[in-house]
Amino acid sequence: MKAKILLVEDERDLSMIICDTLRQQGYEAVPAFDGVDGLDKYRAEEADVIIADVMMPGLDGFAMAREIRRISDSVPIIFLTAKSTIDDVEKGFDIGANDYLKKPFELRELLARVKGLLRNKAQRPCNENAVHQIGKYTFDATNQLLILNGKEAAISNIEARILEKLAANTGKTVDASEMMIAVWGRDEISNRNSLHGYIHKLRRALRHDPNISIINQRGFGYTLAIKHQQL
Repeated sequence: MKAKILLVEDERDLSMIICDTLRQQGYEAVPAFDGVDGLDKYRAEEADVIIADVMMPGLDGFAMAREIRRISDSVPIIFLTAKSTIDDVEKGFDIGANDYLKKPFELRELLARVKGLLRNKAQRPCNENAVHQIGKYTFDATNQLLILNGKEAAISNIEARILEKLAANTGKTVDASEMMIAVWGRDEISNRNSLHGYIHKLRRALRHDPNISIINQRGFGYTLAIKHQQL
């Protein structure tokens, strides 16, 4: 079956060019021209990948993605934007974006990123109700929650995916490149900086159990270590 790509882009000429290119590559391309239209079409038809402009009238790409993440925490989202400040990129990843592409861009680069996300999605195991015990914390990966003493704290989609990778390999070093490919579909300098930032956020989220640490194995990756864990 053809992979379905939902393109949410208010520039109609650009939308037509991208959709035509996607169809030539064998994908089913579904255009939407603003965030409300994109959200409605995703609710009605779903999609295998969403490509969304950030700056759109009415409901912008960020707001649309927040609503989509309430429906699905796994559908890959690529943001297209003329803005590329670190704050904007971090905001997009916090919402749950998988990738970011700055305008103007080469169509073949967009295609490469779509292919990478589809390949990563196909290789990712489906872990329904995935729950990990991390020291005193219960980590509900499916619902992106850290639970301590009955209190729930939500973490972002990207944080949950990184922590899930670490938790599945507790006590072992997870290669940074492997982690970035699992989360973003590729290893790039910008993603390395983002990964370091998310590791810092996870350390803060787990700070109430002093026996938990995320160790930076410089030049290799990261290790989730738990001292005095009761078996």
